[in-house]
Amino acid sequence: MKRLLVLLPLLLGANEDFISHYEYGEMLYNNPRGVSCSQCHGKDGAGTTIVEFRDIHGKQAIKGSDIRKDSLQAMIKSVSNYHEIMPRYYLTDEEVKAIYDYLQKKNENYLETSKENNSSK
Repeated sequence: MKRLLVLLPLLLGANEDFISHYEYGEMLYNNPRGVSCSQCHGKDGAGTTIVEFRDIHGKQAIKGSDIRKDSLQAMIKSVSNYHEIMPRYYLTDEEVKAIYDYLQKKNENYLETSKENNSSK
């Protein structure tokens, strides 16, 4: 009986997730299928320079886009389609939603400030 009482708290907590929805989104964003979203879109989704080079037109740069303001539907569509540079990840809609929610939470202050600035114009 004593052993059962010791195990009872563990059994009661068995229904809880191992990681939170936020942590799951962070994990997927940082390494969804071997190529990190953050390598091109930056640690917070603001975009970053992937590579700089010179050609006949001078200095050029390939940059990852700012995805902080993208809608969930835009992200699902983008991840599901082929692009010249971005690999196709084959993420489920639920996985993209976790990434979307992670970016929304991570960028709360930026998005709120941006919303306020747009409404004051």
